[in-house]
Amino acid sequence: MSTYAEVGIHLDDSRQTTKRLEGLVARARGAGVLADVGAFGGMFRLGAAGAFRDPVLVASVDGIGTKVKIAAVLGRYDGLGADIVNHCLNDIAVQGARPLFFLDYLALHRADPQIVTTLVASVAAACVEAGCSLLGGETAEMPDVYPPGEFDVAGFIIGVLDRSEIGANGVPSPGDVLLGLRSHGLHTNGYSLARRALPFDTWDAFDPELGMTIGDALLVPHRSYLPEIQALIGAGACAFAHITGGAQPENIARVIPEHLAAEIDTRAWETPVIFQRIASGASVSPDEMYRVFNMGIGLVAIVPGDRVDGAIEAVPEVIVIGQIVPRGDGEAVRLLGLDG
Repeated sequence: MSTYAEVGIHLDDSRQTTKRLEGLVARARGAGVLADVGAFGGMFRLGAAGAFRDPVLVASVDGIGTKVKIAAVLGRYDGLGADIVNHCLNDIAVQGARPLFFLDYLALHRADPQIVTTLVASVAAACVEAGCSLLGGETAEMPDVYPPGEFDVAGFIIGVLDRSEIGANGVPSPGDVLLGLRSHGLHTNGYSLARRALPFDTWDAFDPELGMTIGDALLVPHRSYLPEIQALIGAGACAFAHITGGAQPENIARVIPEHLAAEIDTRAWETPVIFQRIASGASVSPDEMYRVFNMGIGLVAIVPGDRVDGAIEAVPEVIVIGQIVPRGDGEAVRLLGLDG
C-alpha cells in the first residue's frame, strides 16, 4: 500500500512542527486576534486598532526573492522573518498605515521541523517588533515543485489609517527636498545579480572593509522604517518611496506627479562596500547598479522646503539627497553624479 510519505509528504513532521509553532505564534498575537491557532481563518477585531471615523485598510503582499538561496546554502534562516515582515511593513507604512496583522506562507521541498520553526520564530519576532499580530500562515511541503534544499517565503500584511489622513500633508511640489534613510545592505532585491557577482565560494570569506563575511553581508535583514516614517509624517513629509524592486528610478517615480521630476545627487552619500563588491565582481555599470539595487538608500521621503529643518530634527539620520523640479521632457528620476 502506498503512503503519503512515499511521495514526499511527511504528516508526522507536519504535526510535530504545528505543536512547536503554537507557542511562537501565541507570543505574536495582539489584542485584536480572536481565532485560536489552527482555525480555518484568522479573525481580527477592527475595533482593537483604535478609533477611526472612516477607517481604510491598506494591504500588501511580497516575497524576498532569491535571497532564500543564500540562506539555504549557508543554513541561515533566522533573519528571513525580518526580511519578509519589514518588506511588507514598509510598503504600507509609506502610505501612512499602521500595521494590524500579518500572515506568512512557506513553501519547501521538505518541511523540516527545525527549519520551519526557525523561519516562523523569526517572523513572529519581527511582528512583535512592528506591533503587528501574526494572524496565521501556511506551510506547504511540495517536493515535486521545489528541489531538495529549496524553499520560498511570502508574506501578507494588513494595516489601517483614517481616510482623512490620506494626502493630509499635500503632494510633492517643485522645491520640495528629498531625504534619504540608509538601507541595511541589499534588503530583498537584486540577489540574482548579486549571486552572479559574488558566487557561493566567496560567501565564507571575511572582508575587512565589510567587517564581516560576504555571506553575512548578503544576509543582513531588511530594515523597518516604521518609526522614522511616522516621525517624518508628523514633521510634514508629503510622500515616501520604499526603495525595493526597480530601485530609486522606478520607486520614486511612483509617488510624484507626472509633471514633476526628482533630481538625486548620488554623491550625497557613500556607496556601501557590498555594492562596490557586486559592481566589481560582475563588471556592472553604475547605471545598471542604480536600476537594480538600493545603493545604500532604502527609503526616500519628500518634504516641503520649509519643513526640512523640522524633519531633520525629528529624524537626525536623514541625508539630503535631492529635490523636486519641473519635469519638462526629461526622465521622472534623474541620477546626478554617476560619471564621477
